[in-house]
Amino acid sequence: MQPGCYTALITPFAGGAVDDAGLRQIVSFQIENGITGLLAVGTTGESPTLTWEEHNRVIAMVAGMTRGRCLCIAGTGSNNTAETLEGTRYAVAAGADAVLLVDPYYNGPSSLEIRREYVAPVAETFPDIHVIPYVIPGRTGAQLLPEDLALLHRRYPNVHTVKEATGDPANMRRTRACCGPDLVILSGDDGMTFEMMNDPAIAAAGVISVISNIAPRAVGDMVAHLAAGEYEEAASLRHALDPLFNLVTVKTTEQTPFGEVVCRARNPLAVKTLMTVLGMPSGGCRRPIGRMTAKGLETVLSAARQVQERTPEIFAPLADFFNVDVTARLQDPVNWRGLAYDAY
Repeated sequence: MQPGCYTALITPFAGGAVDDAGLRQIVSFQIENGITGLLAVGTTGESPTLTWEEHNRVIAMVAGMTRGRCLCIAGTGSNNTAETLEGTRYAVAAGADAVLLVDPYYNGPSSLEIRREYVAPVAETFPDIHVIPYVIPGRTGAQLLPEDLALLHRRYPNVHTVKEATGDPANMRRTRACCGPDLVILSGDDGMTFEMMNDPAIAAAGVISVISNIAPRAVGDMVAHLAAGEYEEAASLRHALDPLFNLVTVKTTEQTPFGEVVCRARNPLAVKTLMTVLGMPSGGCRRPIGRMTAKGLETVLSAARQVQERTPEIFAPLADFFNVDVTARLQDPVNWRGLAYDAY
């Protein structure tokens, strides 16, 4: 895959159904702001809660809109290889450039099994499409290890990119050591992209980003500066984007009648909440993902206000495309009514 910045698209909803018009808007916004590619129906797109009919329809829409304009990655991974093969067959027919295969969740295959019984069958069956393993053990409870990734990379020419979201620099360096210089490592964690691209023992080539749903131009520019060795320019953008990068997961301490608990609002809840506040298509998440706590919502608002006050150019493309006044939307409570629970 081409180095650069790819957006892990949210899936917008309206009245509980996929919002086709909203999806077309956010895809157009991404393309207009120079994104390298779009990931349709990855985990940020809430793939576990979409039916396969919805899943395939979103992929077809995104593949159709991106053709000749930017790259399209289709999220076709699951914890069922037969489902993944069928989803990949549809994505290939729809014209996707690549498929993303998240490590099988819950049933917990070993790395050996992930290689032999999951990624390899897809790579063999569809040799003309890029197959991108997505390694995120914190969400799946399973992990394709660097050694097995290297075996896949050696055997299948179409397995030459990985989305790396282990959060473990040692694993990333081991991946580079095992797979060699030709493997494309894409960061799967916004907050680690700078480090991953700057570390020669990792040599990441870009990111599949959550925050570029909101700030595609700024995240893309940061990646481009890093690729060009323009450290100071990249560092300045990272500093400006850090408050947003911290929203991928929002952790708060909440009080219950039985004592304190830690609440983790996990992706894509916070980013979809902020998109709603800012007047972008979103529609909230599908159950069992629900709403922010009041503290979580305040964390989201505080981060966005900080960015708007210090570096308003980050949100300027969004304001122009969606014709919104970002400062006003971040100050008027009507824009976040109903986005948080009334009590824990």
